[in-house]
Amino acid sequence: MKTRRQAAILDLINENAIETQEELLNRLKEKGYNVTQATVSRDIKELRLLKTLSNDGKYRYTSYSKSVSEATQNITGFINRSIISIKLAQNIVVIKTLAGMANAICASIDSVDFKGVLGTIAGDDTIFIVCTDNDKAADFVFEIKKYL
Repeated sequence: MKTRRQAAILDLINENAIETQEELLNRLKEKGYNVTQATVSRDIKELRLLKTLSNDGKYRYTSYSKSVSEATQNITGFINRSIISIKLAQNIVVIKTLAGMANAICASIDSVDFKGVLGTIAGDDTIFIVCTDNDKAADFVFEIKKYL
């Protein structure tokens, strides 16, 4: 059931400009899937879906390959348009974003294999990135700033 539901999600986002989890939830229910918001949220995370800016200026869910080069290309737009500041505190990087964009940017960052990144946490407008050491954190900041 999970595999079919996730395949349906991928079909839905490829065929429609889906902007919110609620819209995705409603489309799944229309297709006969009895799901909750929590299930849709888990599926989004497992499928590594990202919100990207479409040609009409709205953000929509999209899926990306896990390859580093393709994922790196795809985070450029997010970072360039959505990051307000990046600050370094020893081995922790704090990124401030536009309201509501932290989760999407964090998912983009997670999709790239940045050396030395142990993990990320996103709120509404803040991302915490924990690196293995101070040097790796500085390297990460340098890499992210390339996209600004």
